[in-house]
Amino acid sequence: MDTEASSLTSQPSFRSRALATEAVHAGRDDLASLGLHAAPIDLSTTYPSYDSRGEAARIDAFAATGARPDGPPVYARLDNPTTGRFETALARLEGAASAVAFASGMAALTAVLLARASLGLRHVVAVRPLYGCSDHLLGAGLLGTEVTWTDPAGVADAIRPDTGLVMVETPANPTLAELDIRAVAHSCGSVPLLVDNTFATPVLQRPLEHGARIVLHSATKYLGGHGDVMGGVVACDEEFAATLRQVRFATGGVLHPMAGYLLLRGLSTLPVRIRAASASAAELARRLSADPRVARVHYPEMGGAMVSFEVFGDPHRIIAGVRLITPAVSLGSVDTLIQHPASISHRIVGEGDRKAAGVGDRLLRMSVGLEDVEDLWADLCQALSDRSAAPPARPGAAAVTPTAPPTGSPAGRGAGQEPRPVGP
Repeated sequence: MDTEASSLTSQPSFRSRALATEAVHAGRDDLASLGLHAAPIDLSTTYPSYDSRGEAARIDAFAATGARPDGPPVYARLDNPTTGRFETALARLEGAASAVAFASGMAALTAVLLARASLGLRHVVAVRPLYGCSDHLLGAGLLGTEVTWTDPAGVADAIRPDTGLVMVETPANPTLAELDIRAVAHSCGSVPLLVDNTFATPVLQRPLEHGARIVLHSATKYLGGHGDVMGGVVACDEEFAATLRQVRFATGGVLHPMAGYLLLRGLSTLPVRIRAASASAAELARRLSADPRVARVHYPEMGGAMVSFEVFGDPHRIIAGVRLITPAVSLGSVDTLIQHPASISHRIVGEGDRKAAGVGDRLLRMSVGLEDVEDLWADLCQALSDRSAAPPARPGAAAVTPTAPPTGSPAGRGAGQEPRPVGP
């Protein structure tokens, strides 16, 4: 294996404590020694130094290596201690050596693509569906990249000498289809596999343990968890993290320290939120599967707080009919959100590609929050009861089996099972 591949593969394990414990304490281990209980927020954009020669040497070192500078910060675009706490915590939760945070999930993906392209590796192999804007960024060639779309079984054949990355999202947005990360990683050979882990979070899945070498999160979603912060983060080995820091410094896609503070705070309740919302989502998936007004339900085998379902009637009337559930883009908040992917999150994807990936015109995506499940079901029922949402007349309507994964994926998970946490 070449040097670059070896460095990307090396993933030392830092986590000796249970995931719930790490979620509370990672990134905060030094607070007691500082005489603090809550993590501080450092809002400085610049930092004083009376040793200009020393500053020059530290800046030169960063330019050469991308390593975080020793000593006090130099400039907020280079590093920030509050953001650094979040990066440390997320790396621990994912079992990675390092993590690098960005202003959004798309800024994080952009940095990864630029980092690989800087080595002349501009070709990407990707499996649909992905988040619509990720799909667009890859396919539009805005960064000079070229993409080959394939199914999981075709990854090995799609790899070329200039392939810099294989990208998958599992469970996928918005169909919740799952794939076997370990099998895909094996097909990648020396090419790094990037897994978008936004939907699962490290509570349900840690891709690095299954052969992935880069993990991407839209931190705006479950990591923040309250719909009030935007960010993105990449977990990986330290060598690739150093390159990402250089890209971040050059392009300015930095995470604001206030966002870093909110994301660190969000991580402390991540396991509790994911498990509570997953239990409600599984119950809603079970009820939707038995509802004659619903044509099909998608719910992942691993569980989770996302449910997608296809209706017989007009999905737009259901969006307009909810009262407790919020009709809005995004996901992962403490309140339940619902949206129509074909109109919103995946509108930017060509219609043929979108439908071929299973994102049909009657598909609705729901991010289940922390409300009482009976209240959520009552709201769904009244929205589905609109006459435009009624199924066509047909005898013997039957319940629909949740989640049909793509070729090469594990069998669908039955709705109603408890979500399966990962780790001790």
